Amino acid sequence: MDDGKPSGPKTKWWSRPSTDRNRQAGPEDGAAATADVADAPGTAPAVPGGSTASRSGERPPRTTPDGDYTPAPPAAPVPPVAERGTHAPAAPEVASAPPVAEPHTHRAQPLHAPDEYSTPPYGGPGPWAPAPPVQRPVATPAHGTPVPPPYAGTDGHGTAAPLAATGPAPAGIGGEQRGEAWASPPPPHTVPQQHPAPQPPGQTPQQTSQWLRYDPWGAPGQPLSHPGPGQGADDIRPRKARRGTVLVGAALLALLAGGIGGGVGAYVERNGGLTTLELPQSGRDAGGRAPDSVAGIAASALPSVVTLHVNGSAESGTGTGFVLDDKGHILTNNHVVAPAGSNGDITVTFSGGESAAAEIVGKDSGYDLAVVKVTGVSGLTPLPLGNSDNVQVGDPVVAIGAPFDLSNTVTSGIISAKQRPITAGGEKGDGTDVSYVDALQTDAPINPGNSGGPLVDAEARVIGINSAIRAADSGSGLDGGQSGSIGLGFAIPINQGKRVAEELISTGKATHPVIGVTLDMEFTGDGAKVGGKAADGAAAVTEGGPADKAGIRSGDIITEVEGRRVHSGEELIVKIRAHRPGDRLDLVLTRGGKDLSMTLTLGSASGT
Repeated sequence: MDDGKPSGPKTKWWSRPSTDRNRQAGPEDGAAATADVADAPGTAPAVPGGSTASRSGERPPRTTPDGDYTPAPPAAPVPPVAERGTHAPAAPEVASAPPVAEPHTHRAQPLHAPDEYSTPPYGGPGPWAPAPPVQRPVATPAHGTPVPPPYAGTDGHGTAAPLAATGPAPAGIGGEQRGEAWASPPPPHTVPQQHPAPQPPGQTPQQTSQWLRYDPWGAPGQPLSHPGPGQGADDIRPRKARRGTVLVGAALLALLAGGIGGGVGAYVERNGGLTTLELPQSGRDAGGRAPDSVAGIAASALPSVVTLHVNGSAESGTGTGFVLDDKGHILTNNHVVAPAGSNGDITVTFSGGESAAAEIVGKDSGYDLAVVKVTGVSGLTPLPLGNSDNVQVGDPVVAIGAPFDLSNTVTSGIISAKQRPITAGGEKGDGTDVSYVDALQTDAPINPGNSGGPLVDAEARVIGINSAIRAADSGSGLDGGQSGSIGLGFAIPINQGKRVAEELISTGKATHPVIGVTLDMEFTGDGAKVGGKAADGAAAVTEGGPADKAGIRSGDIITEVEGRRVHSGEELIVKIRAHRPGDRLDLVLTRGGKDLSMTLTLGSASGT
């Protein structure tokens, strides 16, 4: 049934051009197409001049006698389409203008025959195809701003094609043809070049809308709104060159920054900063110290303290001494000068650094004291002597010496105890080198090398001669092989040292107080036991001696001396040597389980 639709054969919208693409359209093809269109139902009648108006309001394409294809001029823009649901007003019918003679142009043969219905995808948009996507044109530039020519796409070979000017389309376009109001798209991608369509005389070319400039078969990477030629290899080479220049500049900048940073770092390391750093510090004072301070005591006593270097045939040693008078007499320990023997060398170095040779004046192993003398030295400052009987436990003291040959070393402490019986020496094994001292105990650090140095009170007066320490490893004595101080130092009381020094300077020998008995040193009980016989087989109590006169017998145990308890034979010797010969002593002894009290006068014996 004929429902008003064309009944003749027509191209499907999804169809493709036939394979005979190279066949040129002849006059009969154009006539047949014209006849089909004219006879088809619903087609527009022919207009004067022999031309037929197509359904879309465009002039059908025309084939020239030489076979070239001439496209129809583009249609004029139509009024805007009304929104969906509203009826657009019908455009007034305008009489078709007489055909204008078109110049003969040579065109490339299209790949397919023209589609009078403009059926997608080869024709323009139609009622069966969706409208092209909406693309908004760029904003209008300000007045006077130069505008580059619009991009017109490419010819399929990557070469930009010139922009085709459009003019008004022939009249007679109906308002109901909503889907056919768009201009024809560019030619197929096989057309090598696109030429602008001729314009009727008296009309100016108009720029096409922005979306018409899109060419899907153009060179890749071409933006819709990018004007000008495509971007090819010629555009990439300068960019690479610029990139290399940027890299070289960045490298030079990095080298410059590294050099500057290295220089700044070296300057900071050598000079301690970019600016001079000065920490707050108090100014210099007058240097005065209180006389009873450690600094004041040291300043007063150091000029009188000396260091002794002793060299003998078998051994050598270092010790300390102090000046007794302006004649050059120096008091020290016997064990300090003992390595010199009978022909050794002794060198005395003063606190100021001056040195002088010295010789032994006298020595005594029982008291562990010796006196040496320097000659040819003037300006000596004797160190004042104090009284050891006035010393109290807890009094501050200062020890001065040369521990481990470190001259002018000052340490301080207090008196820890008094009348501490100690024995030192005994390396010979016969007891002749053993010293018995009723010592002052101090916690002032004393080390090997301090031997013979002064122990002074708060007024810089000598109250003792440093002689022994109690080491943690073994026994006592200030031998070089012993360890350092553990806070147990012992000094000979200066009262005893003064008496012995006077005797040594006067006679070269010292005298020892004795009671005239031989003690049993193997006794383990409490007290000092009088022996049975002497070492040479003689009687233990010397006939006519102080003990014999007092009535002491062999086997008696002496338990007290001057009211102080005695626990061993060594303690009895220490107590006796703390006195002078001729002093009277009160004794308490035990005989047959009974306690007896006796008084005797001390005798005298020559020291060694």
